[in-house]
Amino acid sequence: MAQVAQAIPNELKETYQSSVSSNSKQTHHGVVNDEIEQPMHFVGDGEDDAPRSPVRKPHKRNGSLRVNGHKKEGNDHSLLVEKYNTPDGEILTSVKPEAGYEESLRTDEKENKPQTKQDELVSGRRAGAGWDNSGIRFAPLQVPLKRRLQTGMVLFHTLCMASFLTIFFFLCAIPFLWPLLVPYLIYVLLSSAPTSGQLSHRSEFLRSLPIWSLFASYFPARLHRSQELTATRKYVFGYHPHGIISHGAFASFATEALGFSQLFPGIVNTLLTLDTNFRIPLYRDYALAMGLASVSRESCENLLTKGGTNGEGMGRAITIVVGGARESLDARPHSLRLVLKRRKGFVKLAIRTGADLVPVLAFGENELYDQFQADAHPFIHKTQMIIKKVLGFTIPLFHARGVFNYDVGLMPYRRPLNVVVGRPVKVEQHAKPEDAYIAEIHELYVRELERLWHEWKDVFAKNRTGELEIVA
Repeated sequence: MAQVAQAIPNELKETYQSSVSSNSKQTHHGVVNDEIEQPMHFVGDGEDDAPRSPVRKPHKRNGSLRVNGHKKEGNDHSLLVEKYNTPDGEILTSVKPEAGYEESLRTDEKENKPQTKQDELVSGRRAGAGWDNSGIRFAPLQVPLKRRLQTGMVLFHTLCMASFLTIFFFLCAIPFLWPLLVPYLIYVLLSSAPTSGQLSHRSEFLRSLPIWSLFASYFPARLHRSQELTATRKYVFGYHPHGIISHGAFASFATEALGFSQLFPGIVNTLLTLDTNFRIPLYRDYALAMGLASVSRESCENLLTKGGTNGEGMGRAITIVVGGARESLDARPHSLRLVLKRRKGFVKLAIRTGADLVPVLAFGENELYDQFQADAHPFIHKTQMIIKKVLGFTIPLFHARGVFNYDVGLMPYRRPLNVVVGRPVKVEQHAKPEDAYIAEIHELYVRELERLWHEWKDVFAKNRTGELEIVA
């Protein structure tokens, strides 16, 4: 182009600038990008002084209501639903995210190690270079307020148990509060609210607060549905993997940040956790208000046999993190190892209560933390297993990022979380199920879980280093 320009006389040179309008749609698994046509504009020497017509503003096109040939669904609150398609024809439905979702997917600039440039000049030591090459990379001070609020909500959730305990001990240091604290402690120890199945402490207002959108958009997280679930049945959701803290399970099933009630209307889902968590003062009231309940057998059966639309549990669902504490020791980035072969208690529970089994696979849950390789140090691994046997939970040696740095701390990394809800496995109710039937339903459940992995791994687990592994 430079040679052609030199061949043209200067007095005949004219600069031609134009923006070619294009209306292109790029579709990748249901994501559609529309570009708005730009007006033509010419600039050149020798233009006369005649007034020019004003440039027309680009025509604002209404967004299409179709994605991959499927119409977006809506509700009374104008929450659009996007549908993702795979080449095999599988459809995945999720609530349309907020405007900043795509921006949240971008990695912080400083999360990647700075690359040094080789200059022609040979220079001496640069002052302050050691900070750039340090193992700890600090976050910049100029950070948007929204990102600070997101970090604050995740920090609160991570430390809420310790925070409530600290507040309680502070209150215990005030003598005139003892007449209130002593009866409260007795109530905490004797209360059956976590296991009654009545959900009397559940607060839909608290679960629907906008602050939980800040929590979910930190990663960011999204909830997807493979198939609609009828509200005339009851369900047992099996969440995989456990990860370190199961942030995806909390965002999806303990809050309305990801639109559970829009994707599964008429179904009341309860996230289950350890019964010991409801013996912690103040924290247990917060957990009950968020709709959490005990994972004990009594609690599960009460939730699925009481209440609901018919008083027998219809329209209710419970979410169990099946792998438990044992699986948290295998939570390592870019891998998926599930402790499931011998876990059949939740299958037996579903058969006894007549609840369908729904596998849930959280892509990205294991990527939120880095964990110390305990397998390479048998003493540490043995100590963790002893703690699990005695206390019912274990303590993984993990780390991720901090509030003001990218390398050290207990805050999870900002990495995408995609929670995919699979198809239900139909179950026939039996008060005393036979082992053969339990094994059959368990096999169907594992097949559906494997289908979720193979169908969506190329979409949500592109950086994986291995395949799905199911162990005992």
